[in-house]
Amino acid sequence: MIMKGKIVNDPVYGFIRFPEPEILQLIDHRWFQRLRYIRQMGPAHLVYPGAVHTRFHHSLGAVHLMGKALDELRAKGVAISEQESLAARIAILMHDIGHGPFSHALEHTLVEGVTHEYLSGLIMNELNREYDGMLSNAIRVFDQSYEKPYLHQLVSSQLDVDRMDYLNRDSFYTGVSEGVIGYDRILNMLTVKDHHLMVEEKGVHSVEKFVIARRLMYWQVYLHKTVVAAEFMLLNVLKRARQLIHAGEKLYATPTLKIFLENSFLSEDFRRNIEIEGRPVLNWYTLLDDNDIFISMKEWQHHSDPVLSKLAECLTNRELFRIRMMDKPLSKKKEESLLALIREKIIADPEDAKYFLMSDVITNSAYNKHDENIFVLYKDHTIKELNEASDINLSVLSKAVRKYFVCYPKELDIY
Repeated sequence: MIMKGKIVNDPVYGFIRFPEPEILQLIDHRWFQRLRYIRQMGPAHLVYPGAVHTRFHHSLGAVHLMGKALDELRAKGVAISEQESLAARIAILMHDIGHGPFSHALEHTLVEGVTHEYLSGLIMNELNREYDGMLSNAIRVFDQSYEKPYLHQLVSSQLDVDRMDYLNRDSFYTGVSEGVIGYDRILNMLTVKDHHLMVEEKGVHSVEKFVIARRLMYWQVYLHKTVVAAEFMLLNVLKRARQLIHAGEKLYATPTLKIFLENSFLSEDFRRNIEIEGRPVLNWYTLLDDNDIFISMKEWQHHSDPVLSKLAECLTNRELFRIRMMDKPLSKKKEESLLALIREKIIADPEDAKYFLMSDVITNSAYNKHDENIFVLYKDHTIKELNEASDINLSVLSKAVRKYFVCYPKELDIY
């Protein structure tokens, strides 16, 4: 039997197949193609030069892993129809379509308080109308309303194919081997009991490594201190740009970015899909990508405002601020002394000086026992939660570890 469709040469998995015309139709849609221009790891390429892969790469990889997971479950007698398989693969294909520029780094900046998951759901509904109900079952899988919970758990849980792909892919592109997981072993050990996703007893050690790898990748890559510095500089440059525009300053920005700098949209605005300058706001959002930020910052380097130009120049030329990790929050007294030094050496205005001092907390919890837990199915049909099934102390990984930091221009030489 000849399988039609397309084959993609993926650097992580090799040749991966997309036989479904519906999947190919969605991949070719302009809204999905936009993901080619959104970095998977935000500004992490400033630390790991190879980390230039995109949400497009990741989404295709996740669809591939979803197919392998469904094939394995079918081989074990789990009844999954062709329609359900297609729905699950569409759901994982679309799961990140709501991401904005630089992925998680700017999640609540350009559209404050609106998550990418919420926007992914709205975009899927728009596409469902465009394609006469083709995504109806996929939407139900995505929003957990489908009658087989394990299909959603494959899309979003503590043992989903989304995490399996991004750990493998991010490890590959950064060169950080700690993120390599035995995804094929985990997929082969998946099973279903009472419509819930579980892992067979033989797969416990592979899942332990999966959880530990996720913790290591967060500290070593996603929450690497220099990556955090770049992210907070990005937040501040956009905050300053928005402040200047609202103050009536003339400021270059791409037309799409300007819409989001001039307006503060709420989740209700996206739900109603209000019109802005003759175009629905969701359509404006699906035009927004990393290029809007890069192009605008390139021009902002030469703006007359000293805060905007300094921040934009530092980011464009990778002159990143120094960041120091601390075991407790920055004290008010220390903050005041640092701001005084910034006013002396960088910029005199007290309000402007605040843009050059950033302090916050970063949190890492590899396995959230209060979330949808990972369950292990034994041969005698008993079920144990992963913490109980594991012979290592995974409860340590359930604790949220907090690290405080302070970030400032290197020329201050504060410490």
